[in-house]
Amino acid sequence: MVAASQRIPEQKRVTISSKRQFTIPQKFYSELGFGRDAICTMADGMLIIEPASHISGGEFAENILADLIADGYSGQELLTKFKERQAKVRPAVEVLLEKARDAAHGKGEYATYDEIFGTED
Repeated sequence: MVAASQRIPEQKRVTISSKRQFTIPQKFYSELGFGRDAICTMADGMLIIEPASHISGGEFAENILADLIADGYSGQELLTKFKERQAKVRPAVEVLLEKARDAAHGKGEYATYDEIFGTED
């Protein structure tokens, strides 16, 4: 039996047009939740294409609202503060991703596993 982490990734061959365009296979498009935008990342000789919605900040909406309500905001003021905070999520995530890429390539500051979690001693 093959463990889930050892499964061979599903692949589809696509044709790239003279304008450098290709169509994401429907199954991939639907299952991964693509919308109008995608994030392209080049790493280790590969092009990684992800739905932009994965880092849209929407994942944090409930937490943002809960914090604002706990802070006593309501009505129009709540909506205004929510929009302000939500607009800060994507740039913050992009900074974290860039730092993670740098660390993965041995650049910038990073911490080792043992520095974060300690040793079993």
